[in-house]
Amino acid sequence: MSGEAERRVCVVTGSSSGIGAAAALWFAQRGHNVVINYSRDPEPANAVAERCRAAGADVLVLRADIADNAQCLALAEEVRQRWGGADTLVNNAGAASKAADIKDLDALSGEDFQSTYAVNVIGTFQMSRAMAPLMKGRANAAIVNISSMAALMGTGSSIAYAASKGALNTLTLSLARSLAPAIRVNAILPGMVDSDWLRKRLGVEQFQARRERYEARALLKDVITPDDVARTAWWLAADAVKVTGQLIQLDAGFMLG
Repeated sequence: MSGEAERRVCVVTGSSSGIGAAAALWFAQRGHNVVINYSRDPEPANAVAERCRAAGADVLVLRADIADNAQCLALAEEVRQRWGGADTLVNNAGAASKAADIKDLDALSGEDFQSTYAVNVIGTFQMSRAMAPLMKGRANAAIVNISSMAALMGTGSSIAYAASKGALNTLTLSLARSLAPAIRVNAILPGMVDSDWLRKRLGVEQFQARRERYEARALLKDVITPDDVARTAWWLAADAVKVTGQLIQLDAGFMLG
């Protein structure tokens, strides 16, 4: 029990696959108990939880749609009851509207924007607000938001997605001001991520073509992996003790290419 009490606590939203799953496992392997959060299917979340338990972590698997404030508060209460507080929040849960050519302004409705913002911006705010009381007073408490390079380039699956990530970047700066000095808040902006989600969304051929274009332009001649993002989230949470309000571009040098 004494060893368990010494473990820090990391909450990762949207952590049943991809970046979120990688982040949860990364923290579990480095002395954290973790929350695996999902919104629909529990099976992938439970599979991630088993890997985290195998790494020595105590794990909570919690269903919550972060677009619903009551569910954010309920998740925070579960964390309080289990561990008394939390040290790190990785806001990874995200939504993408239907894919839409940015040249076609009629492709998206107001509802497409609202549903995307409800998760990517409002949901991130609601989770941060719900968790902040459990994090204040903890040594080196940190929030890490998962944004996107689409926010800087106006690209991505749709204008709604890119705009929501731009708003998330501004939210990151506002939260860094609001929660200082108790909680540091930063964002990671990945470039193209080699993920099953993107591969399914684009199809194998289009994914491979886009990957080749990305690698050709990026200075480091590579794309980003979920583990790359997880490693950066760990650095921001654990080691970057004097870093707050920063938007970390994780793009393998694509913007400079």
